[in-house]
Amino acid sequence: MSSLPITLNKKQEYAYAAGMMGWSIMSNLIIVMLPYFYLPPNNAGLPVLVPQLLFFGIFNVLSLIAASGRLVDALYDPFIAAVSDRSTNPRGRRIPIMRWAIVPSVVCCCLVFTPPHAAASTGNAWWLVILLCLFFVSVTSYIIPYNALLAELAHTQPQKVRLSTFQQVGFVVGIIISALVNNFADLVQDVFAVPERARAVQFTIWSLATLAGAAMLLPILSIDERKFTRGQSAHIPFFRAIKSTFRNSNFKYYLISDFAYYTALSIISSGLLYFVTVLLGLPEAEGGKFMAIMVLSSLLFYPLINYGSARFGKRPIVLVAFAVLSLIFVTIYFLGRLPMTPKMQIGVLVVSASFPLAALGILPNAILADIAQREAEETGENREGMFFAVKYLFVKLGQTIGIGVFAMLTVYGKDPGNDFGLRLNGILGFVLCVVALLCFSRFKERN
Repeated sequence: MSSLPITLNKKQEYAYAAGMMGWSIMSNLIIVMLPYFYLPPNNAGLPVLVPQLLFFGIFNVLSLIAASGRLVDALYDPFIAAVSDRSTNPRGRRIPIMRWAIVPSVVCCCLVFTPPHAAASTGNAWWLVILLCLFFVSVTSYIIPYNALLAELAHTQPQKVRLSTFQQVGFVVGIIISALVNNFADLVQDVFAVPERARAVQFTIWSLATLAGAAMLLPILSIDERKFTRGQSAHIPFFRAIKSTFRNSNFKYYLISDFAYYTALSIISSGLLYFVTVLLGLPEAEGGKFMAIMVLSSLLFYPLINYGSARFGKRPIVLVAFAVLSLIFVTIYFLGRLPMTPKMQIGVLVVSASFPLAALGILPNAILADIAQREAEETGENREGMFFAVKYLFVKLGQTIGIGVFAMLTVYGKDPGNDFGLRLNGILGFVLCVVALLCFSRFKERN
């Protein structure tokens, strides 16, 4: 057997990307639909399912529920990373763990949207707390080993960027599919004559979660980890591994900017249906269509991102992307008040977001793979899993804060004619993108 592992062929690269599409569908179902399903605006045709109670004057029930699930998830991330890094399974360090995470992830995702009561109740709130914790633990057991594979499957810079690009295609397809829940629910009501809107949404989510599980299975069936990787089990103790990971100064700048970005992205994902229906007065199905336009438009930038990162480096492109995204968030504050038709306003917004979505989707994982690989070369310890665990710990914290802050700001207005809380999200997103820009400007890219 050659001293160097062989390279994935195209079919295997597509299969690897399918895994990302799968967990992207389920994760974005939670981000996009959780606030809208449990705390909908009064023109959505859905019942409110959790009490709109306030704690300390600002935190509502849904924001605290989301935070509790992510807190458990955040504590679990480094644990599953350490288990994966230190695994001595003869079938590989990553894929055997991923295999067992699929079914629990699908089941818990479905149950999150199957509350025991059809009206607002504390029982639904406790149900959400338990099921979100179980879902996040399950899907994390797939995500952390899956992403750690990137640094091991790609052996050169072009391979890292290419595989990260395929990953991002899978991720954005997952975003599109999850954003089209209401469109699919319209079809369910029309084709199967389902009278209740809530039931149609549930049928749609259950079907999409099952599709996601099938996609997550493809990398496991297509890739023999033993043939394509050369990583050795890490023997560094658990807490020392975490400490050593945070000691990397470049990684700290990367981490803060990534955290700010995903917090902002979670805000815009959670609020999309509200921005479309409340600020612009369009039908909710238009939200899925415009999300699809944004994501598909971003695909046009993928060749440019690949060329530009090879020609100029990854850092300059990421900085420009943060700058563009900050301006987009400012625009959200003025939606419905601009001198254009509602469809023109949202159309300009989503097309403008295509470039930052492409750049910030492709390049960060490739950058992190570089950081992890250089660390392994310098220390002799293969801690790819721990680097990606810490990244996704902060990603999930950012997503949690994004959902929580969005839900919290709905207290200040989420309905037509009373929408100030929704507009505040645009200002907050702008601030977060500026923070990300400033932090990443200190990142030192090495050739």
